[in-house]
Amino acid sequence: MRFLVVGAGALGGYFGGRLLHAGQDVTFLLRPARAAQLAASGLVIQSPAGDLHLPSAPSVLAHQIKAPCDVVIVACKAYDLEGAITAFAPAVGPETAILPLLNGMRHPRSLVDRRHGPASGGVCAREELRDAARPPGRRDRTGAPAGRLRRSAKPGAPPARSARDSGRSSPSAAVPSAAR
Repeated sequence: MRFLVVGAGALGGYFGGRLLHAGQDVTFLLRPARAAQLAASGLVIQSPAGDLHLPSAPSVLAHQIKAPCDVVIVACKAYDLEGAITAFAPAVGPETAILPLLNGMRHPRSLVDRRHGPASGGVCAREELRDAARPPGRRDRTGAPAGRLRRSAKPGAPPARSARDSGRSSPSAAVPSAAR
């Protein structure tokens, strides 16, 4: 399975780095300055789940994307989303799944509106992923154990409020161990 991770900040760097470390085929879609940072320092993750340093995380610039990927993980800032959608468009084929790791509930709708099929629903997790005041390429994960992924009933719609949010227990798919 081929993953394209849009952004290598706190979320994209962490989840893409964990997938890469687990042996998955992961490439980061970056801007030139960020690609140069990662080339110079590698990707560093510090986490209660285990620290890791990936000295050479594979990356591409938008004009270098040549073929569709199986999964596009969108982990950019809200103000960059429209440009990011245009940048990763060549990586989206008819069978490509798009997984938004975005802050907000309206952003998945933008993904649905701009592509040829559904985006996965939202992500709910109790996490603190810090990016501020860190050396380039370093990602810290602190806080509670990895949260839970919940798929919305309709593509692009917010996920249903989980029983966990209301204090009741409910089965849901746990985050894969590769992403912890």
